Amino acid sequence: MRWLLIGSLWATFLTSAHSASAEELDWFSGDKLVLTNGVSTIEGTSGGGLATWATIAGRATDAGVGISGHVTAIELADFRWQSHGIAIGIANRIELSYARQNFDTLDAGTTLGLGRGYTLNQDVFGAKVRIAGDLVYGSPALPQIAIGLQHKRNLDSPVTQAVGAATHQSTDVTISATKLILSRSLLVNATLRLTEANEGGLLGFGSTTGKGHSVQIEGSLGYQLSRRALIGAELRTKPDNLGLGESNWFDLFAAYAVTDNVTVTAAYVDLGKVATFEKQHGAFLSAQVAF
Repeated sequence: MRWLLIGSLWATFLTSAHSASAEELDWFSGDKLVLTNGVSTIEGTSGGGLATWATIAGRATDAGVGISGHVTAIELADFRWQSHGIAIGIANRIELSYARQNFDTLDAGTTLGLGRGYTLNQDVFGAKVRIAGDLVYGSPALPQIAIGLQHKRNLDSPVTQAVGAATHQSTDVTISATKLILSRSLLVNATLRLTEANEGGLLGFGSTTGKGHSVQIEGSLGYQLSRRALIGAELRTKPDNLGLGESNWFDLFAAYAVTDNVTVTAAYVDLGKVATFEKQHGAFLSAQVAF
């Protein structure tokens, strides 16, 4: 199933790239409605804070090339998560992204045998293609649909081996459907993710006991208070390949477009149990600049 999805994405990507190059593209045209490019996820793709959406990064429309950059910080009870990255949107159809994730163990690093303040690092390279529908226009029954890949490379392979992960790199496949129902000021998203990532990949992928890829669910529901303000909630399920009691993720968020190009997102996040440490909840803050 994984290779079928990857093959389908690659074929769609090539077709879309050819179509986009067939006409002159307008760089950084910035004509999208505010907030309809989503914000930046912790993995660098466009979407919510935790969940990938079918949105395409940047503010450019069908004849343009857009770009966005983000910085995100999450303060938890025992850990600190920071990510930053960049994403490019081509013809509102193709998205290419990169994010670096840094997970600071703070005092918990001593308990885990890593040393105080040991930081886990990961690179995430993403590609996404919109294959059908439109986020805003058209029938409310037809959402915008996109297929994506996220190739993750954990930079701490000695740690991933020590916890029993099978490998330090792997690729997630996502299928997302997202719709903004303007008449109801309602945003709805559902994503299926084929993944073997442990804590998003920060503890490696799969396990030496043979556990590997499984299908997980991401859901987002938002309400648009105004043209510039969106509030909502997200849920992201996760596998427990290592038997550490890995928890699902949840957030309550508020996004505000300070200008057409600058969006700030604040959230309460609950990551549950992380690396045997319970009750890892706290504050999420992200800033995105998009053109």
